[in-house]
This record gives sequence, structure tokens and C-alpha cells, in this order.
Amino acid sequence: MKHVWFSGNRVTLLINGDAFFPRVFECIAAAEHEVLLETFIWFEDKVGLALHAALLAAARRGVQIDVTIDGYGSPDLSPAFISALTQAGVRVHVFDPSPRLWGYRTNVFRRMHRKIVVVDGTRAFVGGINYSADHLVDFGPTAKQDYTVEIEGPLVPQIQRYVRGQLLLGQREPSTLRQRLFGRAPVVPASPAPPAAGTAEALLATRDNREHRSDIERHYRIAIRGARQRVWIANAYFFPGYRLLRQLRKAAQRGVDVRLILQGEPDMPIVKIAARLLYHHLLSAGVKIHEYRERPLHGKVALTDDVWSTVGSSNLDPLSLALNLEANVIMKDRAFNLLLGEHLAQLMQSSCKEILIGDVSETGLWVRLRSFLVFHLLRHYPAWFGWLPVHTPRLTLAHTLPKQAGSDHVNEGQAS
Repeated sequence: MKHVWFSGNRVTLLINGDAFFPRVFECIAAAEHEVLLETFIWFEDKVGLALHAALLAAARRGVQIDVTIDGYGSPDLSPAFISALTQAGVRVHVFDPSPRLWGYRTNVFRRMHRKIVVVDGTRAFVGGINYSADHLVDFGPTAKQDYTVEIEGPLVPQIQRYVRGQLLLGQREPSTLRQRLFGRAPVVPASPAPPAAGTAEALLATRDNREHRSDIERHYRIAIRGARQRVWIANAYFFPGYRLLRQLRKAAQRGVDVRLILQGEPDMPIVKIAARLLYHHLLSAGVKIHEYRERPLHGKVALTDDVWSTVGSSNLDPLSLALNLEANVIMKDRAFNLLLGEHLAQLMQSSCKEILIGDVSETGLWVRLRSFLVFHLLRHYPAWFGWLPVHTPRLTLAHTLPKQAGSDHVNEGQAS
């Protein structure tokens, strides 16, 4: 599917699960015809059970429901949990399910990392929030800070069309070698375009391992290259490629206010270690770095100047930029940009520690050698990761899966 701008959308920022979950459950409760849902993580906790109840109620009144979960991110839903859904008519698709080896998940790479909901082709949600209780503030010090955007207007049928196409692509078996290597999502009709609901121009940008390998990163680079006043990025897992880093440095050097909000209390320690390898390189060019210290940052949002913004599932790290299947909504809307900017400014003021170049100044042969190795990796990792096997996305209906033994937590080795 081509990434096309659509005007006339209304876009609403939802901050954390506290705003997102009630809103999406309300929309599912009001659904009349169809609910399409994709998520990386669905846990069987109070949030997951609430989603389960909302989907069951909708299915029992005749709503057609397709749910896609990731085989790595959501490995431990109980048979009773899945059976209740399938018996009610919910089609639960598992992306790339794989057997475990000595109790460990082996399907680590090329995950379905998107978080999308489309209701009746009239309302959509795209963002980074999974269905788990750790996205609620009352979860405590390890509750995640995250974002979703709600969309109404002409973009929604295109998101619906995209998700339907992914379902068909995952279910069909390629018949030729060319289709196996270069398979494209089938053309799927969208619902009729609704009337304009707002003033935002918006597009759905996706990343896959076929036709759209670097589209999300490319949109970031274009926006940064064109920025004249500010570039503010809040991203949980930050270790981007060399070209994006170069655009950030160039923007700061020409006087743009470039600020990064990164994890100061990460859910995985390696995240902070990797990001800090880049600090001196960025700070020396004038980029400002703020570490979010209140709790783990899970967001993937950005803005430039006073119009462009993005919210989605894509981190700025090798997994998201070179391997995983991702989705971001990119918007041109002054009101949304202003609101997101005010929120990020408040985060930086009240919940972040600014990192100064004196905090990371280092000298010595090891530092120079480490920098050389890091930037050699950053220059070439998209090509290197491209050597990993690319398989046609495979969706399996949950009721056909063999029972898996053992369990382990999603945060072991995979960003969420």
C-alpha cells in the first residue's frame, strides 16, 4: 500500500493507558459491524481481561472481529482465554508462532510490533500502547509512559484497508518463488471515505520487510532536514542509523532546537547503555538530551516546527528500523503539534534530567576505538540486518496452535 496523505482528519492525543484503554473499549462497545485489532503484547491481567470482555460482548451481538497478536510478544494466553473468544466467533490470528526450545522463545527477529485498532472503518487508533496493566499509572514505579493517536476522517478507511490486506497476506500461501520473495499485500477495498472530521493532513507510514523497509525512518529524516525551529523526539529505544543521526546533528548546527527525550529509568539496562554511546557525538553538535527519570519511557513520538508530528509503534533502534513490522501515523496539524509540544515541554521540565556534555566527556584510546566501532555499526547495520532470513508473514488461527510449555517474560531481549 502506498503511503498517501489524506486531509480532513481529526486527531486526538491519548496519553498512557489511563486515557487510551477507556476510549478504545468504549469504541469497541459501540461497534456495529467490524473491529480490527493488532497488538504486539496482550497479557491476561486486568487490562487484558477488560479487552477480552469488550471483544466477547461485541462478537456476541454480531460484530465481525479479527485480532492479530504476535507469537513472541503474546506467548502465554491461556487456552480458556483463547477458547472463549473463538467460540464467540472472534478470529484470533497469531503472527509467526514458533515452538520453544527448552522453554525459551526462539522467534526473536522480525516481529509484528504494530498497535492498531479500526472500528467500523470510521475510527482508528495507532500508537505504542500494548494491552497490559503496566501501561496504567497505578501500576507503580515501573508503569510505562506512552502514547496513542485516535483518528477520525478519510485516513481511517485506508488504515482499515491496510489491516485487512495484512490478514489476507498472512493467511495465503505464496505459489511461486517470486511471490515468496517479493510478495505484496493483496488489494483490499476500503470502506467509503467518510466526510471531513477535522483539519489534519495525515498518513499511515508502515515498515515491513518487503516494499517499505525504511519508510518510517525516511519520513523522520525528511522532517528533520526541513525543520527550521525545533525537532523534539521522545523515543524509548534510541540507537538509530547513521543517516538519521547526521540529520539531527546538522539540524542542531544550523540553529534548530533539537531535543531528545530518552530513557533514564529503562525497562532494559542495555537500552541506556546503547543510547549513551551516542551522547557525546550528539551533544557536541548542540543536540540537547533529556533523560526521563519518573518511570520507564515507552513512547515513540516526535514533532518538528509547529505543524509536523508523529505517533506510533516504531522505536528508533535496529529492531524497529530494520527488522520489525511497524506503523506510525504522521500528521500535519498545528493544534496537535502544539498540544504534543506542551506535553513534552512539561515532561522535560518536571520529569527529566538534562545531560550536559561535561557529564559524558571521556578521553583515551578506548573511547576513540569504541566510537569508531559504534559508528561503523551505525553506518552499515541496515544492510547487515537485511542478511537475516525474510519469511512471508505467517498468521495461524489460535485454535489450531499446539499447546506451548513453559513461559518467559516479553522484556527478555525484545523491546515492546
